[in-house]
Amino acid sequence: MQLPKEKMFDKSGQWIRLETFDDFDNGLSDLIDLWSSTATKAVKESAFAHFKENLEAAALKWIDNKAKSKKYASIGEELAEFEEVLKEGSDLALEADNTAPAAPTKAKKKA
Repeated sequence: MQLPKEKMFDKSGQWIRLETFDDFDNGLSDLIDLWSSTATKAVKESAFAHFKENLEAAALKWIDNKAKSKKYASIGEELAEFEEVLKEGSDLALEADNTAPAAPTKAKKKA
């Protein structure tokens, strides 16, 4: 299997756990780039699921810190927008996965 160039996986192909806001900010760009790469659909879906899971954990960790919570919520909103685009695309759509929880957000909608 050819590994994607993105920094989401180590040399052995294992997912690198995202922990800091910068990890998530850069990781989201890497995730988006991964979807336009030649990586397999399984790799893409796995990366998306891991990213979403890590983001939820980070959002829960910082739920009592308003400033950090807002930062992670903004990444969650961008991820939701990206997921919506994937669902609209026929060949790039994620498999229906209603079991994956969304990242909790407390951000107010922009007018």
